[in-house]
Amino acid sequence: MPDRTSSSRTTPRTVTLAIDVVLLTPRGSELAVLLAPGDVGKARGRERWTLPSDTLRGEESLDEAAARIARDAAGAAPSFLDQAATLGGAQLTVTYFGLVPDAGGGARRSADWVGLSELPALGVRHREEIEVAMTAMRARVDQHPIAFRLLPAAFTLSELQAVYELLLGRRLHKASFRRSLHASALVEATDEWRSEGRGRPAQLFRYAPPRRRRQRRGIRFDLLG
Repeated sequence: MPDRTSSSRTTPRTVTLAIDVVLLTPRGSELAVLLAPGDVGKARGRERWTLPSDTLRGEESLDEAAARIARDAAGAAPSFLDQAATLGGAQLTVTYFGLVPDAGGGARRSADWVGLSELPALGVRHREEIEVAMTAMRARVDQHPIAFRLLPAAFTLSELQAVYELLLGRRLHKASFRRSLHASALVEATDEWRSEGRGRPAQLFRYAPPRRRRQRRGIRFDLLG
């Protein structure tokens, strides 16, 4: 009888590891993501774009690789970078998301910042990664002070609310936002004021470091209209 053992034996599948980074920056009334032309040719007659991506080098950790990829793609280190998810399959992909406060001309020549409402042709995996990154980022907004990573050291409360609205993707009620913000002890007033339009000057605030707070609470955005 023929030996069926060797023919029925399963061949081990090789799994590769990639690190993809979803970099986000404010652009007008929405967030934009950094994309670059892909190397896969055309997709339905259109150029397919990709997220910044690479593999581990040498003894790099995942965080170190993601920081390198983000820095190389954006031209500067992001102000915030965190792991969003790990997607399985033939290629294991670790997805990070990062925030870039000022995306003025630092990106590599072939890359471009594209508004989330006008994404070009993307591979299914990269489109999924953008959605996963947005979900992870929004889950962290009310528990971690990531909104302040998109602001200068001193800012008005209107500017801070505008950033939160960008990150959350929805409008917030002004009075409720400010009550929740003050209750969270995330900001402290400065002695500086700035004129905003034709109204009264607005006071400038700054992020309150942990050593200056007895207790820090997240902002309950689920309670804001």
